[in-house]
Amino acid sequence: LPKCCSSTGGCLPASWPVQPAGRRVVFMGDDTWEGLFPKKFFRSYFFPSFNVKDLHTVDDGILQHLYPTVDSGEWDVLIAHFLGVDHCGHKHGPDHPEMAKKLTQMNEMLRSLVDHLGNDTLLLVAGDHGMTETGDHGGDSEKEVNAALFVYSKTPLFVTVPPEEPEAIPQVNLVPTVALLLGVPIPYSNIGEVMAELFSGDGDAVSAALQQLSVYHINAKQVDRFLHSYSLVAQDLPAEQLQHLQQLFSSAVEEHTQLLAQVQGATLVPPELESRLGSLISRFQLYLREARALCTQSWARFHLLRMVGGCTLIATSCLLCYMASELSASSDSFYRSCLLYPLLWGLMVALLLGLAHAFTQEGLDLLLVSSWAAAASQLGFFWHWWGRHPKQRLQAWLGLAFPMGILLFRCGAMFSDSFVVAEARVAPFLLASLVMLLVGKLHWDGRLTVPEGPKQQFLGFSSYRREIWYLLCLVAMLLICVRLSGFFHQCREEIPQCRPSLFLSPLASLRNTRAKNLFYLLCVVLLAGLVYAVRSWLRHYGNLNSSDPLVLFVRWGFPLVVLCIACYWAVASSADDSLGKLQELVQVAVVAFPWAVYGLASMGLLLLLCNPMTVFAKDTRESPGSIVTPYLGVPTSEVDFLHVIPQIYKRMQESQKSRLERGSCRATVAAYGLGSVYSAALVIALTLLGFLLMLLHSERLSLAFLLLFLEAFVLLHIHSRARGLPFSVPWYAVISWLLAASQFFYSTGHQPIFPAIHWNAAFVGFHLDHSTNLLPAVLVGANTFASHILFAVGCPLLLLWPFVCEMPSSQKKKPKKEPREELQEVEEHMMEMRLRESPEKFSTALLQLGLKYLFVLGTQLLACVCAAMILRRHLMVWKVFAPKFLFESLGFVVSSICLLLGISLVMRVDCAVSTWFNQLQLR
Repeated sequence: LPKCCSSTGGCLPASWPVQPAGRRVVFMGDDTWEGLFPKKFFRSYFFPSFNVKDLHTVDDGILQHLYPTVDSGEWDVLIAHFLGVDHCGHKHGPDHPEMAKKLTQMNEMLRSLVDHLGNDTLLLVAGDHGMTETGDHGGDSEKEVNAALFVYSKTPLFVTVPPEEPEAIPQVNLVPTVALLLGVPIPYSNIGEVMAELFSGDGDAVSAALQQLSVYHINAKQVDRFLHSYSLVAQDLPAEQLQHLQQLFSSAVEEHTQLLAQVQGATLVPPELESRLGSLISRFQLYLREARALCTQSWARFHLLRMVGGCTLIATSCLLCYMASELSASSDSFYRSCLLYPLLWGLMVALLLGLAHAFTQEGLDLLLVSSWAAAASQLGFFWHWWGRHPKQRLQAWLGLAFPMGILLFRCGAMFSDSFVVAEARVAPFLLASLVMLLVGKLHWDGRLTVPEGPKQQFLGFSSYRREIWYLLCLVAMLLICVRLSGFFHQCREEIPQCRPSLFLSPLASLRNTRAKNLFYLLCVVLLAGLVYAVRSWLRHYGNLNSSDPLVLFVRWGFPLVVLCIACYWAVASSADDSLGKLQELVQVAVVAFPWAVYGLASMGLLLLLCNPMTVFAKDTRESPGSIVTPYLGVPTSEVDFLHVIPQIYKRMQESQKSRLERGSCRATVAAYGLGSVYSAALVIALTLLGFLLMLLHSERLSLAFLLLFLEAFVLLHIHSRARGLPFSVPWYAVISWLLAASQFFYSTGHQPIFPAIHWNAAFVGFHLDHSTNLLPAVLVGANTFASHILFAVGCPLLLLWPFVCEMPSSQKKKPKKEPREELQEVEEHMMEMRLRESPEKFSTALLQLGLKYLFVLGTQLLACVCAAMILRRHLMVWKVFAPKFLFESLGFVVSSICLLLGISLVMRVDCAVSTWFNQLQLR
């Protein structure tokens, strides 16, 4: 059969014999082939394929050129790579009416194509993967790894009747089969087994067996040549098994030579000849299958020393983060001199390992030497740190048993594939358990009760503080948020009874128009509610009184962003229903509205970086000679009474005290919003990031993001009610914050598996294909790690929020006090300006918070790395542990970068506050 026509729903193996010598290969379809095999085709028709929402461009382009090319006869191999069915699965799923239309189109294409084929042409219809119930692929479930292979020719292919049940054939078997059909050598590195049924010919059973034996002999010789040359270079194949394979091949070849000689001499009768031919074919099949099994097993290689070195490096880095967080507040000069020890230990270990490897046959492994040297240097530092006050260190570690127990439990469970599969339910449970244990610990420590009097004290009675009821309400709200977040889950195929959440699918997939409209209105109302809540919070703390560009953007830019997102949701949900000229307008709007959101959010972030101050300074200067009462914080207008909180810097307060003592009538300055200036900048940044991330998800997942913000708000208030030292964030707060980030990774429709990646995010705001892979990678990464981004950027709020909550929740009328008493009360509620009083403590607290966050992140990553290393031969390593390790590693990188950005924003605000005070002093 000199011609081969292939219609495929995905790329064939990479060792496909493209452009063999003297053969004309024509390709049409997916432009991925252009990058894999540039300038390798006799003729090609490439079409953009990366946009999974585009169901027709590739297929229509192929159909335009397919039949004329087949009829022309100017080809030996024709590859047509259709993509409509694949993209339809990603966009709509396998049970959508659009899938039925696509399959009907493919069926009609095959009917027409068969009529155009010649008698010497073989048609192969194949796919490179299957499809789950949600239309995704990339995992190793049976529905994903199995795909149909349809072979057709007008010339009969099978001597006998084909089996009723189709045989499962490895995809690598296509390569030697097609190569021998074209009369070209089998690619050197292929280890597939030829599909002998296609070489039966038109003769009797003996002739068909002889022809099949010939192709098996060629196939076996090619595999033997590859194994021989590969074993000389790699030397990772077991010698005993190689020798066994060599014996199998030698005996089969020897018998093949003897059998051909007897056939030529006509010394065998047909029944005996047919039996020996079948036996010899079976021996060649056994050799080819054992060779492939040996290579598959041996190519999963692991460098144990490097793996242990990497785990040791991560473990010591986590330990260094913990030690640095404890030592950052210490002024002991011992620790400064102790910093020399890591350098000395690292150099010494690097020298010893370098010498050891240099004088061995393996040579010098720089990566291994560097990792072990770095780990040894940190262990040296730890040794001297522990030897300073070992008892105190031990007591401090025992005090951390409460929060660290939850963290260690989670990390230890990473070694269980059942836990990793069910982590979407376990992470919220651990978060709720940690908060409930925190309330119990506060009660145990007596921080929630107060003695009522001498009699009650004698009898041991006590009453609860008023704050306990507020704290219990917060805990109840947290539990409700945790429960509701479970409605936005994605399923893994390891849980067959699970059904994915209805909120994951876009509104365009809803067939009920009324339900679609109701969901749309709900999403828009809740999104507007988020903007209203943020603006109300900023107004309450006096951060919306100035006329700076950032404040004006919050007033008018936020509603405009919400309007653009709402318009995008509207046109995206109805894009498939529009017709004619309206369709063209909708296609423009689908691109324009996301770009408007990108532009507005970028403008807001730039304004935030340029001038993050949201403070309004009020000059209360009076005319000279009149009787002047200095401004003491008493409300003078409705705005002051309801919303404005005067914040006066300490130096101004001291100056005002002296002026009151002297009876001075000079002017004073009241600063509104100064007590929450750091938190306001972070809240604005998180709101803008939330807009961008909600845009990259389906419409109904915006409800999950609103739960995310609400739960973060509740966690901050619980932390502020249960805090201890003012300039320190306790471990339980950091661990609960990261558990919430893990919880909402799953509650935004994600799973640590490749089929669950939301590839549609790469085309939000883009109608055609991308010119580079960087931008779609950023969009998909932002979609996948949205919760990591928001919680990492908002991490400094754990330090700032207790200072914000110093201010009374309401401005009620109180009995009139003396000026000095009012001034003293203002001092007690300086809020975030307390951080300005102790800049060294402020910097130390930020450093401690960042190191604690990195420690918890690194500990989780270490658990995943150790699980993947120890269980590297586990049955579920590639299905569960390896994907979890990859996602955890990427999440660690994203969280670390975003944590640095959040801390940098706080430092930028601090610089702006310093500049503001300097300018104020010059007035």
